[in-house]
Amino acid sequence: MKAHFYIAILSFLFLFSACEDVIDINLNDADPRFVIEAQLSDLESVQRIRVSKTVPFTASVNSDPVADAVVTVTDNRGRIYNFSYDANGSYVNRNFRPVANRSYDLLVTVGEERFESSCVMPPYVDVDSVGILEETIFNDTYYFATFKFTDPIGVENYYKYDISINGSAFKFASALNDKFNDGLFITHQIGDRDTDMMVGDSVMVRRYCVDRRVFNYWNEFQSTNPGTAAPGNPTSNISNNALGYFSVASCKEFGLTILESEPEAEPPPIM
Repeated sequence: MKAHFYIAILSFLFLFSACEDVIDINLNDADPRFVIEAQLSDLESVQRIRVSKTVPFTASVNSDPVADAVVTVTDNRGRIYNFSYDANGSYVNRNFRPVANRSYDLLVTVGEERFESSCVMPPYVDVDSVGILEETIFNDTYYFATFKFTDPIGVENYYKYDISINGSAFKFASALNDKFNDGLFITHQIGDRDTDMMVGDSVMVRRYCVDRRVFNYWNEFQSTNPGTAAPGNPTSNISNNALGYFSVASCKEFGLTILESEPEAEPPPIM
């Protein structure tokens, strides 16, 4: 019995050693790719487009800013909007407020590389009411910003929400469409994807009406499990194998504060 036991132990150690020898995690650097992040809207007249390159997995920074690009946007009436380099890969035009129902073409040139995209700016769909919803799930309390509105019937509509809590930088919250509720009265519940909102928080939400390809990009983004070892990149709407997106959207911004709910009044005693 002891001989069999020792043989089993030795076999296990040999197998473990063999497995340890063949496991080889390859973190070789992939060829860098250009990343273009262009979220333009009618919220203000200052528009920014960021151009960068991907960096190796082991790099200490998230991206490599590109400072020598030529960036322009042209509308369907022939007007050209030139973007000037600012800092950290960001290019800016300070006098450009896009108009709903117009189409816009993006051109980014870096050396001999050309990256192009096009986007039609959808009209804004107004909301009827905005508020904070408190929900109790498994004895835990959660808060959501809520937007109630009637979706235009017979029109494909796509919505994107960004959120900022207590003055933090805006980040993506949710992408939604009207595939199953066209023409109906809709409620969108918007929360922070990373942090639970709490009583006393000041919340800012930017609500965008975007086109189909921009929705597809963000819908793929929100469907990707960030915990996977190698999450895929969302499908870009920019040519020449670039990463990122080009969006021209109608937008409005909403500010909310999460207040503690009033306790329900007890009914008066029956005399």
